[in-house]
Amino acid sequence: MTPKHKAPHAKLFADPEAGAERPTEVTTAYIDGASRGNPGPASYAVILKGPDGKVTLELGKYFGRATNNVAEYYGLITALDGAASRGITRLRVRSDSELLVRQMEGRYKVKSGDLKPLCERAQKLARGFAWFGIEYIPREENREADKLANEALDRTGKSSAMRKGTDGEIRKSKSETRRIRARYSNGALIPAEPLELLDGAEIEITIHRATQS
Repeated sequence: MTPKHKAPHAKLFADPEAGAERPTEVTTAYIDGASRGNPGPASYAVILKGPDGKVTLELGKYFGRATNNVAEYYGLITALDGAASRGITRLRVRSDSELLVRQMEGRYKVKSGDLKPLCERAQKLARGFAWFGIEYIPREENREADKLANEALDRTGKSSAMRKGTDGEIRKSKSETRRIRARYSNGALIPAEPLELLDGAEIEITIHRATQS
C-alpha cells in the first residue's frame, strides 16, 4: 500500500524545474551516501560540475559507522561546504535520496534525532547561496557518485579518500592516520590542533605519554 503523506509544507528553496527562477550559470553537485549494515561502515561522495559540465571536484570518503541517511547528509553538507569555499554562489544539488530532498524542501518532517541537526545545518548553509535548488533523481542518473561512495567503502582500512582537482588529476591520500598532541583535562582529551572532522565522525585513538622536554 502506498503511504499517504500530508500536504507539502512551503518549499524553502527554488524549484530547479522552474526555468524563470533558474539562472544560467549554475554549478551542479551530485551527492550520495552509502552504509553497509545500516548502521555500519559508511561513506559519502560528492561530484561538482561547473556550468560547462566540467568536473571541478570528485570526492569519495569513508567516515566511520552510520546509517545510510546520515551518510547522505554528510555528502550534502560536504557539497555545500565545498561549493561555498570555491566561491560558488549558484548551486543545484541532485540526489537519489528522496527523503533527504523532501526534508530539505520542507515537505517531509525530520523525525530522526540523528538527522535533525544535520538537516538544520544543511539548510543554513544552503541559505548562504544567492541561488540554491535541490532535486531528486533516479539512482541510475547518479551512478558516478554511487560508485565513488562504494569505492570509498572498499578502501576502508587502506586509503579512505580520493579527490580530483581542478586540473583533472585524481589524487589518493596516502593514509588517514594522523599523529597529534593533546592535553588531558577534566576527563577529556583536548587536541593541540584542529582535527578537521565532521560532527559524528568516528576515530580510533592510541595513547602514548608525550616525552617531557
